Amino acid sequence: MKHIVNVVSENEWLKEYKDRADMNKFVSDCLCDGVEVIRGGEDTTGIYCKENVVGVHLYFYPNWIDFWNGDTEMLEKHFGNREVWEGYYRAKNREEFLIPYREDMEYAEKMGAEYVVFHVNDVSNEEIFTYDWEHTNEQVIRGAAEVVNELTKGKNYHFKLLFENLFTPGMTLINPKETELMLSLTDYENKGLLMDTGHLMCAAQNIVDEEQGIDFVLNTAKNHGELAGYFKALHLHKSTSGNVVSELKKKTIIPKEDFYDRFAQSYAMILDIDQHRPFESSRSQEILELIEPEYVIHEVTAKNREEKLKNVLTQMKALGRI
Repeated sequence: MKHIVNVVSENEWLKEYKDRADMNKFVSDCLCDGVEVIRGGEDTTGIYCKENVVGVHLYFYPNWIDFWNGDTEMLEKHFGNREVWEGYYRAKNREEFLIPYREDMEYAEKMGAEYVVFHVNDVSNEEIFTYDWEHTNEQVIRGAAEVVNELTKGKNYHFKLLFENLFTPGMTLINPKETELMLSLTDYENKGLLMDTGHLMCAAQNIVDEEQGIDFVLNTAKNHGELAGYFKALHLHKSTSGNVVSELKKKTIIPKEDFYDRFAQSYAMILDIDQHRPFESSRSQEILELIEPEYVIHEVTAKNREEKLKNVLTQMKALGRI
């Protein structure tokens, strides 16, 4: 079982790290074995290499299914006009849409990553304001499978492809039949699941304390029966935001007029819901004991390097590793 810390590949984000040795020291200080990288822009540092990269989180768009399906009516509803959505996706068609995904997968192969992570969800800015979903889980799952099959067709990648659950339409892990559907529709053989414990708590919409959240995570894994064998990794963190969601549903939120202003508006709300806080209860050890993942990624939020280290070590203490 490898313990991993999530990081960003981007010059500005990396300014707190002097060089590769300094990053490796940070990983060691976190009591981790390596990093899970998400590429966020230009990275000229040379900090990441085959020796420290264990996983790669693939590029993702929060809302993409309408573009993939060519649904211009829905695109106009959420973006306003073609110029805005083509600018957002940096694409005019499906093949151009897939480019950043392909680049990330090639990066993962180059780095010798053992796994990559693919988000299975879709949500527009406006849906977060109301929790009134426009697409079913099955619609998003089928679209995600199409994307993955296009990306992996004819390829011989060496990494595991792991599907991550979220709390908006897609693969939420609430219904094991939907989890099974995602796996069955995907042609790539070396596939599995990454359970994001915080996203799972958010999907319940009523988790208000850590103990309740741990129980929900454990019951979800048990409910998956034999499918639980596909859980190869955990994004380990907690979100006890049931009260936040409850209050959100009572409010009438007026969306900003400009698309990118709405994006910032909805993103701020998502951060209130999807908290990415470290586990503090020793009962979090039960999650690892039940699932027995190959990878435990400490995906805890932090404003800086110092806070990241503190939060990872808080979770390590809960796991009994300190």
